[in-house]
Amino acid sequence: MEGPPRPGWFGFGFCGFGQALGSERGLRGSLHGPEPLVVGDIGEGDPEKAQAAAAEVIHVRPSWSFTGFLTGDRRLVLSGSVNGQLSGCGDLLASEQHLLVLRMETEGSPAEMQAWAAAPELQGTPLWTRQILQRGGPLKPAVLPLAPEPGWYVSPTQPFSQPLCPDLKARQLVLGAEHALLLGGMGQVYTWGTGRLGQLGHGALEAELVPRPVEALLGLAMAQVAAGGWHSLCVSEAGDLYIWGWNESGQLALPSRTIAEREKTVAGASGLSSCMPEAKIPATDGDGDLAQFIAIQPFPALLDLPSGSEVIKASCGSRHTAVVTRDGDLYTWGWGKYGQLGHKNTASLDQPQRVDYFTDNLLHVEAVICGPWNTYVYAVKGKT
Repeated sequence: MEGPPRPGWFGFGFCGFGQALGSERGLRGSLHGPEPLVVGDIGEGDPEKAQAAAAEVIHVRPSWSFTGFLTGDRRLVLSGSVNGQLSGCGDLLASEQHLLVLRMETEGSPAEMQAWAAAPELQGTPLWTRQILQRGGPLKPAVLPLAPEPGWYVSPTQPFSQPLCPDLKARQLVLGAEHALLLGGMGQVYTWGTGRLGQLGHGALEAELVPRPVEALLGLAMAQVAAGGWHSLCVSEAGDLYIWGWNESGQLALPSRTIAEREKTVAGASGLSSCMPEAKIPATDGDGDLAQFIAIQPFPALLDLPSGSEVIKASCGSRHTAVVTRDGDLYTWGWGKYGQLGHKNTASLDQPQRVDYFTDNLLHVEAVICGPWNTYVYAVKGKT
């Protein structure tokens, strides 16, 4: 009889390319509920070693068809459609076209940013490199796409190096499918890119070529930002959650027509192209009034969790959202076709729902990282 799960990393959702997720039970293409992470390439093929070795993982960087795992000794282990390992890695920005890797300084080799092709085997030499200019002491690992020095960030498409105004004093930068969010030094939120689905939060659906402050959030100090495929969120220093953008699958926790009609709808073919959205005119009822469903929310909306709990961490998938509360609970909502919400089913939700697996097993969630169609969670032993 299996004992309770050990603290550590857990995964659930899409694993159709064999990317490490939550156990052999996910090999059929998806895992509908949380399972302890098993990373075979770290465990040298031994299942017990693989599960124990997952404890070495300190960061998870998922793309759609593969996932990168960063270990405490700065190894990068890739699993899924891209395989291989690199040593001396500080962070990874994963995409289906390219991998952007921060290689830390080693004896005889300076620190540098590298771009690699997302090929089945990571081998040979990088497509592009840029040396990091170290000033005054050893380099501290950055959280990509921000570079570990001011003035630029990395992009998963060419040109890999993009300029960024140092005056913004960026603390965090995240990239959606067609937009970007930046957290400034004083907790301000800036957005730019495509705005056709309201993901920029400026109240209109126009594009912005340069970072523009989100006026609705001025005066509120934010602690974190996150970007989904076409939706955005931020968490305030006080633990409040603000969310905006595309709501096709309920990822904003607002009423979704798609979810209301899901029993009448046959799911389309799998593939990244099936997720590409089209802006639609809001539906109307028979009298010509706006229907109750919300397709696009073009400015930040304050979202309260059912428990009224404060939020400390948040992450977005392509069309799903996950948050961690100060009490150590995990809430998820949005698109759930592959079990990425962790509720042991494939239902989509347009309201937050607690993932009971962790509370039932007396686990306190500390972090959540969403891939496009899956979710990774780090949890420790909770108080009994």
